[in-house]
Amino acid sequence: MKSINVTELKSWMDSGKQFKLIDVREPLEYQTGHINGVSIPMGEVLQRISEIPADEDVVIHCKSGGRSGSVCNYLETELGYSNLYNLEGGIMAWKNTIDPSIDVL
Repeated sequence: MKSINVTELKSWMDSGKQFKLIDVREPLEYQTGHINGVSIPMGEVLQRISEIPADEDVVIHCKSGGRSGSVCNYLETELGYSNLYNLEGGIMAWKNTIDPSIDVL
């Protein structure tokens, strides 16, 4: 599984790089604080698979990297995705490194 750290992700955002950011946390977690990704809770990933492109870079994140890692692993091994990046440390790493003002549940 490929991964990206928060500093690299911030660089992608600042440069205008084309990619999709997906947050697989639960809706209440997303509402509490987010980094502008699309909210697709882990339990809804298969029902919303059409929202996860296979032809552009996709960064998937959760609170600390566990759930998003599981989603990346499943999509790669079961559905053949090869364009996914797991955000190392998730939104907690973002809070600790990039934006300490973000609320995390």
